[in-house]
Amino acid sequence: MSQNAKRPGAVILLGPPGSGKGTQARELSRRLGIPHISTGNMFRENVAKGTPLGLAAKSVMEAGALIEDSLVNEIVRERVSADDCRKGFLLDGYPRTLAQAKALEKILEGYRQQNPVVVNLRVSYNVIVERLSGRRVCPVCHRVYNLSSQPPFRDSVCDDDGALLQQRADDREEAIRERLCAYEAQTAPLKELYSHTGRVFEVDADRIPNEIREALSCLLQSL
Repeated sequence: MSQNAKRPGAVILLGPPGSGKGTQARELSRRLGIPHISTGNMFRENVAKGTPLGLAAKSVMEAGALIEDSLVNEIVRERVSADDCRKGFLLDGYPRTLAQAKALEKILEGYRQQNPVVVNLRVSYNVIVERLSGRRVCPVCHRVYNLSSQPPFRDSVCDDDGALLQQRADDREEAIRERLCAYEAQTAPLKELYSHTGRVFEVDADRIPNEIREALSCLLQSL
């Protein structure tokens, strides 16, 4: 694909850990017909495969800290150059820092894209802790469950492929606190950065997933 080809703008989902970005992004990807790009999933796949990138990221992820920008920017740059991103793409978990946002700006300029649509999922602290401590993830398809609000039909087994569900190491209580602190310190300024574009929107994510999904769908359809 030519570097000068015109592409639609990206859609960015912002929100702290536990805001439901992954769950909502998968459904929005299906409805919009564009790929869901999760940096977290890409890094976890590399960790599982034991790649050099995965080995570099493993200890950082298990401590609940954020991976350095250069690694994240490179994996995103490579992913969005794929053919399935020609009609646009949905970013989940990226950018997290001002440096990443600047790198994304250069990536989009390379494809002559306009400013991305940014949707911030607003959620309270108590809801975050409840969601993350009860979260379980399928290691095969990456579908996310919650033991209280979205449990699987069979205990600890994925509904789609029968794989044994896992609790992520960074969903431990002590890691949750570290992740929230890292998010507030490094990611919150992004809302200020993007607020000047006129393409930033907020959605109340304290609600149940179906209500959040409908709010997001209505918002993006209105655009």
